[in-house]
Amino acid sequence: MKSIRYEAPMVHNTPVIELRGVAKQFLKPSGELHTVLQNINLRVEKGQFVSLVGPTGCGKSTTLNLVAGFEQPTAGSVFIKGSPLTGINPVAACVFQTDNTFPWKTVIDNVSLGLRLHGVKKSEAYARAAEWVEKVGLKGFEHHYPSQLSGGMRKRVALAQCLIMQPEILLMDESFSALDVHTRSVMENELLNIWAETESSVLFITHDLEEAISLSDRVIVLTAGPGATIKGDYWIDLPRPRNVSEIRFDRRFMEFHEQIWNDLRDEVLASYAQFHAGTTHAH
Repeated sequence: MKSIRYEAPMVHNTPVIELRGVAKQFLKPSGELHTVLQNINLRVEKGQFVSLVGPTGCGKSTTLNLVAGFEQPTAGSVFIKGSPLTGINPVAACVFQTDNTFPWKTVIDNVSLGLRLHGVKKSEAYARAAEWVEKVGLKGFEHHYPSQLSGGMRKRVALAQCLIMQPEILLMDESFSALDVHTRSVMENELLNIWAETESSVLFITHDLEEAISLSDRVIVLTAGPGATIKGDYWIDLPRPRNVSEIRFDRRFMEFHEQIWNDLRDEVLASYAQFHAGTTHAH
């Protein structure tokens, strides 16, 4: 396996997210232990936008679930703001690939729900929700139901639902992958604009290397599984604010793409070879 060509510079503040020697195993139906991740060491500082890329099945979503507290590591520890994470992460919010809106609630009801559940009065929750509905570009759609919205609009509702809670950590798993290419570009810029106003640390899972570079301060490359680990940690020093459609023509962007793809391509090919060998063996 090739050594890491580039590692992001260390920052010595207490990180918002830290994974120390993390491994994750699952029990297969056959009774065998399957190692998804091994020896994951990762620090994410306050306000950083970090993307995870790697071949299918390498454990990107598992990593995100460990940070969310939905799953516990088999070995090693997850620390949030310097403290061990023992249950659900109290300072994180998640935006998944599928919509997490309630179909029987209007946009304003969906966006205000988190505040209401935390004991905020209805009038105040609605007032703050109206501000966030406007921020994500849905003013005038407050009383529409999710079924009356496009996919991109529903994704805006999901973002507003999370960001109204002012999470210190925003976890996003293939959040824009179901959108058409034009809507996706608009949503990526929308996300960057809103994120710039917050101090949230973002952990973003994507299969799209261009998306990862366009959005991120750092891109983490995971090796092929089983037993995936971190292969490369790239500091993306492209200037901000960024327009994701335009930044992709930047010479420095292309250099990053070539460099990271050289790391990633080997892992994608290794993953494909493993899958093909397994399929052949099964037959």
